[in-house]
Amino acid sequence: MDRLGITDAKHLSAATKRALKWPNIGNEWFLEFGQMKQLKGDLAYEEGIVRRDPSALIQINGKYYVWYSRSIGPTQGFGGDIDKDKVFPWDRCDIWYATSEDGWTWKEEGPAVERGPSGSYDDRSVFTVEIMEHEGMYYLCYQTVKSPYNVRVKNQVGLAWAESPDGPWTKSEEPILSPADNGVWKGESQNRFAVEKKGDFDSHKVHDPCIIPYKGKFYLYYKGEQMGEEITFGGRQIRHGVAIADHPKGPYVKSPYNPISNSGHEICVWPYQGGIASLITTDGPEKNTIQWSPDGINFDIKASIKGAPHAIGLNRGLTSDDDPVGIMDWGLSHVYNNGDYQSITRFDSRKIKRHVAKGASSEN
Repeated sequence: MDRLGITDAKHLSAATKRALKWPNIGNEWFLEFGQMKQLKGDLAYEEGIVRRDPSALIQINGKYYVWYSRSIGPTQGFGGDIDKDKVFPWDRCDIWYATSEDGWTWKEEGPAVERGPSGSYDDRSVFTVEIMEHEGMYYLCYQTVKSPYNVRVKNQVGLAWAESPDGPWTKSEEPILSPADNGVWKGESQNRFAVEKKGDFDSHKVHDPCIIPYKGKFYLYYKGEQMGEEITFGGRQIRHGVAIADHPKGPYVKSPYNPISNSGHEICVWPYQGGIASLITTDGPEKNTIQWSPDGINFDIKASIKGAPHAIGLNRGLTSDDDPVGIMDWGLSHVYNNGDYQSITRFDSRKIKRHVAKGASSEN
C-alpha cells in the first residue's frame, strides 16, 4: 500500500481497489516504440505500388526473409463497379517476398503465393500473410477473398507450404479456417451493420492469421469480425480467437473458449516462458496492452503501451525467455504514405525503466 501511496485503508475508491488487485507493478513488459524508419532498395516507397502487412522476419543462412501483401494502383472503394474496381488497398493482392542481408536494404524476389483461378475461394485477393518454420518446412497462412468483393463478403484463411523459403509453394485446396456460420443478415442490401442475428464474434470475417507451434500442437491465432459489428466504449468491436490442430496443415478446430481477447486488431503473438504473449492494438477497451497467457488461451494484461506500429512483423530470431519484449527490439511494419499507397518500414523500441529530470542523477 505504501508503494501505491495508499495511507487511508478505510476510504478506498474503485480505482484504488482495482490497483490493489494488480498482481505486480513491475516494468519488464513495458517499452516504447520509436519513429518508423524508411527501408532501402526495393522496399522503399514506390508510387503506384501497395506493399503492406509484413510477415514476421526469419533468418536463413544469414539472410532475412519477409513476405507481404502487394497490389497495384489506387483504391476506388465500393461506390463504383466492384467487379472491376479495387475496393481496398489489400484488394487484388498477391503475396510477394523480399530478402535482405542487413534488415535495411531489401531485394524484392517476386510472388510467392498468387490469387487462385476464377471461382476458387482465393480468386479475388490473398493478403496479410504470416510465416512459420517447422521441422524443415515453411508454412504461409493468409487471408483470402472470393469474388465479388462486397461489404458482406466473408473472408477466410488459406495455407501454403514449401521445402524452401524461396518456394515453390503448394496451396491448400480449401480454406483452413472460415467464419462462424450462425449470423443472419437483415435484408438484401449491402449493409454489413444490418443483421437479424449477429452470431459469434467471428461470424463475418477471420483475419490476420498466425500459426505458432505450441505444446506439440499448432495454435492458429486470428482476428474475428462479427456481423453487425458495433462501435462500443472501446471503439470497434474486434476480438481475437484461436483454432488448434495436430498438424500444420490442419484440420484446425476453434477453441470453445473463444474469443480469447476483448480487444485487438492485427495478430502479434510470440512464445515466452512456456506461454504465449500478445500485443493488443487499435480497437476495444483493452487496446494498447501487452498480454500473456500460461496456456495460450487465458490472457492477462502485463503492460499498457502507446504508439504501437501497424501490422507488426516480429523478428522471430529475437525470441528469448530472458526478455518478454526483446522480440520487439526491431522489426517491420507499414505506414500510410497517402490514401492509396502504403509502404513497409522498420520500427525499433526501447525499454523505459525510470524517468529522471535533466541534470539529475539516474542512480537508485
